[in-house]
Amino acid sequence: MEAKRLLERLEGTSFDPEALKIVGRAFDEAWSDIAGNFGDAAQIEIVRSKLARAILSAASDNSRDVAALKRIGLEAIRN
Repeated sequence: MEAKRLLERLEGTSFDPEALKIVGRAFDEAWSDIAGNFGDAAQIEIVRSKLARAILSAASDNSRDVAALKRIGLEAIRN
């Protein structure tokens, strides 16, 4: 659940409500694309956290493009 906590910590930050929605949507879409590739709970948590961190890192650079954030997150998982 670390990924969820990371995303929840965005509330009250400099991200406006629309940016929060975009970051959440990018994470949800990226995870939906790859969720079936991971089996055990420990591996899932590691990958979800890595995905969340990659998307959050890109979002802090003022990216508001869901597709771009999703792509960055998925690239982080591949590497």
